[in-house]
Amino acid sequence: MTVVTTLRAEIAAATDRFIATVAGLDDVDIAAPSLLPGWSRGHVITHVTRNADGLGNLLSWARTGIETPQYSGPGRRESDIEAGAARPAAEQRADLAESAARLAAAVEELPERAWSAPVSALRPPPHPAWYVLVRRLRELELHHVDLGAGYTPADWPDSFVRRELHDCLACWPYGESTVGGIVFTDRADEWRGLGKGPVVRGEAREVLAWLTGRSAGQGIRVVPKEEEVPPPPPWLIMPAPADLPSAPPDTYPEECP
Repeated sequence: MTVVTTLRAEIAAATDRFIATVAGLDDVDIAAPSLLPGWSRGHVITHVTRNADGLGNLLSWARTGIETPQYSGPGRRESDIEAGAARPAAEQRADLAESAARLAAAVEELPERAWSAPVSALRPPPHPAWYVLVRRLRELELHHVDLGAGYTPADWPDSFVRRELHDCLACWPYGESTVGGIVFTDRADEWRGLGKGPVVRGEAREVLAWLTGRSAGQGIRVVPKEEEVPPPPPWLIMPAPADLPSAPPDTYPEECP
């Protein structure tokens, strides 16, 4: 068993949670603003829906060896989101479920050898196909919060928090950092040498929410003295760490139990 099995199970559970939240939204709810500036809930739902199809394209690339970009051309991601955002709730729900099923089928059908095939996101670096599953889980968990419909960072599974913090550090924007270090108050871990700025402290999920722009810094404190929490550094400057193993590891991060 590799991390592919683990990630498939986590994606299935996260998809069910996302779909259940969307099922409770009517046309008025979906047209209401999300927590992302300028986006309605319909924008968020459509983005998650089309993301499943885009990541399915990358799995097709891995399976066939024929380069199949995540999106078919410049601006296609944005145009697809705008085109679908104002649809009625019933249409949004059906499209969301169908796209998730297509992606699940693509995952099921992918030969074991193809999980090591390199594919490319919208930005470098390329990454092995198995990391597509990490990216899908990221979309589901972060954008579930963005719906502003009751799901918050407090609901994130511990495994997701641990994995995303690992990748935040692996992709850290040292030249643009706003902090010099992060001390975690709920685990024996701290990050030092991150760049210029103060040291901040907080619980792991509070730190992740702040780093990903899903909180304004609730629970984060500057040490050793009380100061205003700085803005987070740029997040996700790369779609994947640059040194991923090509073959799916047993666990990811590998130090996870």
